[in-house]
Amino acid sequence: MWGEAKVVERIDWSDQLFTLKLSGDIGDFIAGQFIKLSLHIDDKRVARAYSLVNAPGESLLEVLAVSVDDGLLSPRLQALAPGDSVNISTKAAGFMTLDEIPKQGKHMWFFATGTAVGPFISMMRTDEPWQRFERVILVYGVRYQEDLAYYEELKAFEAQYPGQFILVTSVTREPVEGALSCRITQGVESGVIEQEVGLNLSAQDSQVMICGHPEMIKELNTMLQSRGLAKNLRRAPGQITVEKYW
Repeated sequence: MWGEAKVVERIDWSDQLFTLKLSGDIGDFIAGQFIKLSLHIDDKRVARAYSLVNAPGESLLEVLAVSVDDGLLSPRLQALAPGDSVNISTKAAGFMTLDEIPKQGKHMWFFATGTAVGPFISMMRTDEPWQRFERVILVYGVRYQEDLAYYEELKAFEAQYPGQFILVTSVTREPVEGALSCRITQGVESGVIEQEVGLNLSAQDSQVMICGHPEMIKELNTMLQSRGLAKNLRRAPGQITVEKYW
């Protein structure tokens, strides 16, 4: 079912990367879930799924999106201004949530590329990861420095949870001080990411959530399984939980 939401604020992180803050009702949801946004274009409804960045209980819905040059919907979403309307699905969906994660494991590894950092920020805005895990690691890969959305908030998490939260950023197309310069899969394969974090990815200690580009997910999943980590299924709890964006 579809409902109407009003744009309250648009944040432009770069020419194509933006956040929409919306006033609308979707009922209860779990951090990590997504909704669909839609507009009627040429008398047809065009809809796409977007993860929620806001935590449950926050007054506004929040989505992080990138405008694709030849996209049907995303350029129109980026053109929305405060007061404009957009249709939203009235119920969130998705299973990449912390309540689907097995109880074992003391280190929570989040791997994200681009806008896929959104659901992890939603989770980190809640108390659950900080109460459940000794360490929370976010590995955030982008092409350019300006693509590091929510960077100031992520640095604030470092200050709020010193020693517990570890942020690793990697920017592949320009040198950035303090950031790695490799693709996430390269960083895991070479060991540089674990070296940066100071912890090892292991079946005994780690839970891993991966969200982003399908090829990154596929490659990283294969690497981790070769190390003895297993895909997390309800019938067979493991260590790897994934969400494909497209």
